[in-house]
Order: sequence, then structure tokens, then C-alpha cells
Amino acid sequence: MAVDSHELRWLVIGASGFVGSAIVDDLRQRGATVVAMAAPRLRSTAVSSHEIVAEAGSPTPGSPISSSREELSAAFSGIDVVINAAGLATPGEGESPELTGANALLPVVLAMAAKGAGVNRFVHLSSASVQGHRRVIDESSNRAPFSAYSRSKALGEEALELAAAQCAQLSVATVRATSVQGASRPTTQSLVKVARSPIASVATPGDFPTPVSSIDALAWFVVETGQFAGDVPSVVLQPWEGLSVSEVLAAAGGRPPRRLPRFLCKAVLSAGYFVSGLLGERLHGSLRRVELMWFGQEQTPGWAESVGLTPAPSVATVLENARLGK
Repeated sequence: MAVDSHELRWLVIGASGFVGSAIVDDLRQRGATVVAMAAPRLRSTAVSSHEIVAEAGSPTPGSPISSSREELSAAFSGIDVVINAAGLATPGEGESPELTGANALLPVVLAMAAKGAGVNRFVHLSSASVQGHRRVIDESSNRAPFSAYSRSKALGEEALELAAAQCAQLSVATVRATSVQGASRPTTQSLVKVARSPIASVATPGDFPTPVSSIDALAWFVVETGQFAGDVPSVVLQPWEGLSVSEVLAAAGGRPPRRLPRFLCKAVLSAGYFVSGLLGERLHGSLRRVELMWFGQEQTPGWAESVGLTPAPSVATVLENARLGK
């Protein structure tokens, strides 16, 4: 059950980014009224969700947070749905005030500003990486971040849950995006190069489900979540698009990948993470991509499937187009 997007007024934060621009395009194709907005740059040294909420809720007068809240509240006036597609995507870098500010503090500041402006729904884009190496990802509050990036996203989720309790009459929903691909995205171009190379491989038997997904499906799902007329859970997971690890590499590389013994793959990853830990997690991002290539990650059907919000699978086409340069 959804409200017609024509009847709503939308605002997308981070509208010039990879995900934000796709959401704006989806809304405009539907004929919706949408405002594109850049995200304010915030910094934070907070290490807990309570500290984040306190920092966002009681800013020092004249501080960047205070100024941002005032500007955002004015910009949100008359808006029905605010979508936060902003953030720093730096899986290979360490902790920093900028990372915490963008991925943990900003969502809470936006939610509080949305509440003050009378917005109906706030949709925040998070990442399935907050559940780390779990074999099955879901919509639970169980988080196991494994890197600076995933810890900042997990902190953002936790802080937003606390803030939502203080934001009566504002529906707050976090969408956990999976491994999103788009023909123009550098990550996808890197995947194509790997899939075409001799190192393209999967762990035996090669049929593990993978959370690799398409930007088109994510944009569609975010908009559908934003305009859903009923209650939306605090955390929802981007629906699976149905591919296995072998199918992803075949679509991206144009040929089936080689299969490696499972025990060998596990040994390589274990040694790699050990070395990366000694280097301050410098290799965690790259190792995680290899882990997903070999073993994938299963996901539990969630809210989207229960209400019929499953997008048409398009990730295979996205990968094929990226391979062919379309």
C-alpha cells in the first residue's frame, strides 16, 4: 500500500552522489516534486550513540551543527518525505571525525530537523556491512561491524534509533543497502576487471547467494519505502535480486569463474584479516570484497517481501552493460 508519489513533496540529501542521483532520477521519472540538496559537512569525535544524540540535540549556539539544523529546518518546510543518501563511503580508511560526522551524526541531525519541520517520513540509507561477516544478514538490531566504515554506519543506525524515540509523529526508517552496483560506479568497473581476469573465482561449489544488487532496484525500493502508506519498521533490508556468486562473475566477466577449494579460501581470508589487523585494518575493505566474491552472503526475506515491495531484478543486466561499456 503506497501513496501516489505525485501527491508528496520530496527532498533528497546527497542528491549528487551515486545513490542520491539515482533516487532523484526515479522520483522525476514518476513525475514527483523533488528538491535536491547537498549535505552539510559535520565532524564528530563521539564514540557512542548516546553521545551522538546529545551532540545533535543540544548543539552549541553558532556551531556548525546549530547552523545546519536551522538551515535544514527551513529547507524541510512543506516537505513530506526526506531521504538521506549522503555519507562517506570509505571502506578502506580508518576512523576520523569526518567519517563519524557524515555517517553517524548527520542522520540524527537530519531526523531532528525533519521532526521540527513537520516532515512525515525520514528515510536513511545505511549499509548491510553493519552486520559484518554474518553468513545471513537480516533486519535485526544485531550488528557486527568489522571496519571503521561499517562501525560508523552502525553507530548511525544506533543513534538514529535513539533519536527516533524523541521524534514523535515522524516515521523514521533505515534502509540497509547491500552491495550496490551501477555501470558508472568505480566499484562496478573494478568488479568487471576482476571478473575478466584469471583471479575470478568462487569457493566450491560456487552457488552461494550474493547480496550484489543494482542501483535501479535500490532507488525504486527507497522511493517505495518513502511513500508506503502504512507503518515501516525502523530497519528494512534491500531485497535480494536472486544471483549466486558464480552468476555475478559470469555476468560481469562474460565467462564462468574458476572454483577453488573452500578450505583454501577460508585459510587465505583468515591469514589476510590477521595481517590487516596488524596494519590497522588497512586491508579489511579489499578482503571483504574477496570474501563476498568467494562466499557471498545470504539474506533473510524481510519487510519488503512481506508487503510485496520486491523490485524487478536488474543486477545481471547492469553488470553485463558495464562489461560491454554501455
